[in-house]
Amino acid sequence: MQEILKRVATGELSIEAASRALKLRGIRAVGDFARVDTDRAHRTGIPEIILAEGKRSDEVIEIAITLAREQGFALISRVLDDNVAEEIATRLGKEGFVVDHNGLAKMILVKKADYESSRHKFGRIGLIAAGTADIPIAEEARMVAEACGCEVLKAYDVGIAGIHRLSEPLEHFIEANVAVIIVVAGMDGALPSVVASLVDVPVIGVPTSVGYGLGGKGVAALLSMLQSCSPGLAVVNIDNGVGAATIAVKCVRSMSRNRDRDRNRRRED
Repeated sequence: MQEILKRVATGELSIEAASRALKLRGIRAVGDFARVDTDRAHRTGIPEIILAEGKRSDEVIEIAITLAREQGFALISRVLDDNVAEEIATRLGKEGFVVDHNGLAKMILVKKADYESSRHKFGRIGLIAAGTADIPIAEEARMVAEACGCEVLKAYDVGIAGIHRLSEPLEHFIEANVAVIIVVAGMDGALPSVVASLVDVPVIGVPTSVGYGLGGKGVAALLSMLQSCSPGLAVVNIDNGVGAATIAVKCVRSMSRNRDRDRNRRRED
């Protein structure tokens, strides 16, 4: 996109030609069932994440392989078929790709062998899971945030039933200068409100479907977070670890960009 805009600025490319090029850029057809957006990471800061749920396994595999070849990596969420990771590894292994399958998070990251080491970690995110049963959604958020270039510091099983467990990880997060904290909690969903009352950074609450009976399946947790009286708490939908991570990544990236601009201005002065 930047190259096209530069060519317009220098007069090498007309506005009409640039418009056509931008419309075509980054769209790749996969059979007759998908059109993947390989330019989304450049446009929005977040790459296209393949939702496996609701798709056939062969469709997921073909979409992932196309994305991986085009942009060097592919991220897949809600993977219920373990054979997906094995098939992708078989087909892309000889091309220098590795497959990281996190069965707990139901996530797959396909990447070039040198992809992770080349990523610029531009900020830190704190990640808390209230209970052990909330860890799968927390791990979903972790994998997305790390794939997008953030360093993630995590603390699991520190819910309000033993609130004294929370002090140490929060102190660690503050000392490490995390920019955002994601708090994943089911049942009563009270932990995000507690965390938001103790820190001066944005908190993103993720209600999980852990819980049963009246208000179960995440309903009580979601309503509790939405009714929070602690300022600075934002809430995503039930089990939406991907959504929480992408919001956090955008916050961190924006903060990092502003710091870089301020630093450059001071150097110029």
